[in-house]
Amino acid sequence: MKEFQKKLRGLLRIVFGRTAYVVLFLAIQIGFLFGVMRWLTNYSLYVYVALMVLGGITCVYIINKRENPSFKLGWIVPILVFPVFGTLFYLLIEADLGSRMYAKRANELIEETRKFLDQDSQVKEALFQADGQTANLANYVWERGGFPVYEDTQATYFPSGQEKFERLKEELRKARHFIFLEYFIVERGVMWDSILEILEEKVKEGVEVRFMYDGMCSLMLLPYRYPDLIEKKGIHCQTFAPIRPLLSTYQNNRDHRKIVVIDGHTAFTGGINLADEYINERKRFGYWKDTAVMLKGPGVRSFTVMFLQNWNIWRKTPCPYEKYVSAQPESQWGGKSGLSEGFVMPYGDTPLDHEPVGKYVYMDILYQAKRYVHIMTPYLILDDETLNALSFAAKKGVEVMIIMPHIPDKKYAFFLAHTYYEELLDAGVQIYEFTPGFVHAKVFTSDDEKAVVGTINLDFRSLYHHFECAAYFYRNPVVADVEKDYQKTLSQCVRITKETCRAYPFYEKLAGRALRLIAPLM
Repeated sequence: MKEFQKKLRGLLRIVFGRTAYVVLFLAIQIGFLFGVMRWLTNYSLYVYVALMVLGGITCVYIINKRENPSFKLGWIVPILVFPVFGTLFYLLIEADLGSRMYAKRANELIEETRKFLDQDSQVKEALFQADGQTANLANYVWERGGFPVYEDTQATYFPSGQEKFERLKEELRKARHFIFLEYFIVERGVMWDSILEILEEKVKEGVEVRFMYDGMCSLMLLPYRYPDLIEKKGIHCQTFAPIRPLLSTYQNNRDHRKIVVIDGHTAFTGGINLADEYINERKRFGYWKDTAVMLKGPGVRSFTVMFLQNWNIWRKTPCPYEKYVSAQPESQWGGKSGLSEGFVMPYGDTPLDHEPVGKYVYMDILYQAKRYVHIMTPYLILDDETLNALSFAAKKGVEVMIIMPHIPDKKYAFFLAHTYYEELLDAGVQIYEFTPGFVHAKVFTSDDEKAVVGTINLDFRSLYHHFECAAYFYRNPVVADVEKDYQKTLSQCVRITKETCRAYPFYEKLAGRALRLIAPLM
């Protein structure tokens, strides 16, 4: 009875809450657009012909646009199937002034912060001497993304949410000056309540705390006015891109980052959000396999600036950068302190500059690999370039392995992923599924030299639509830890074969193939 009452209260919150309000008003706007289309097409034959011609012109425009071919196809198909409605909808999205202003603001902030992320010429030369190709990748990330490569930065790898959670609490308690937290998902429970309690204690000690979470949480997980509640505790709080009942493409650009920065010398990132399933306190899809990494040293500066960039997008009065990027004494940033060997390159990716940095880092690893590339990802929804990179690496003899979930969190994403399996298997890619449950980790390792741990999935949303972040490691001791965990995870997986793929239900195959037509727009 209690369980029924709990579910009923949850249903009523959805029906009478802000989620229903937003969905209703979005539906009204789409309905209005559809009504305008019907009215125009019924008004006269000349109007209908004019709209059809406009649809043809729109298709020519899309074909010649500087954009990934998958996105072009994703728009052309609905325009051809629903010529008038598809054309009007595309033009509405393309002319979104709110999104343009938002993008302009974000890109200005990125340019403002470049001066705080200078590339040390000695580090650059040391990396070039170690490996010219990796130095070229670092140069690309610096030129196009604005993030330098560092030496002397120590990394600690966490193969589970539970281990990261315990270390995070320990490090938060050590904070003396400031704490920044930026997360995609926040849900009240054991994990978030424990962290919030520590944050309240640190505020009383005089530590400045800033907390930012993605606005999507306001729809389902947290009250709309939750930031006001947190502010009363002395914690600066805001939502990133609050969901509003307006047709605007900026609302498609979610903040998928997971960042913690403590006093400018310690940072965390990875796939782990602030909700109980991530530490297996709550079971949703079997055992939740996730990963994270902690940095200590000069490389933390990139995550500090990254956080402030997104924080200031939504602030009328920007938070000053100098106070936080200069928090560490210069003596701790310069020279060798013996923190760690190798190189670390923390980097962010934004959908607003039309430069898919996260995707190109992954592709560089695939194209430069000599022996192996090992991947963990919860989703596999690929554009042609990434699909070709995976296939080509396997065809030339590189061992390419992908670990996927066996128990999915989203059925449609699972069906989509399965449509790529046979093509990848034909190329020689090995695919495994983690039988104990769900893999949410985003991990690449290669040749015992390179590793990436971060928030970036192998799907269109992460590679093109979301704000993301990660840390790239080259000849850093943490690479061995990531690969060791990969092998341990592999031992709990089942290998996928062509026979496995042929046994998938027909409705699943049909749904997956149909979804591929609009996958870039999902």
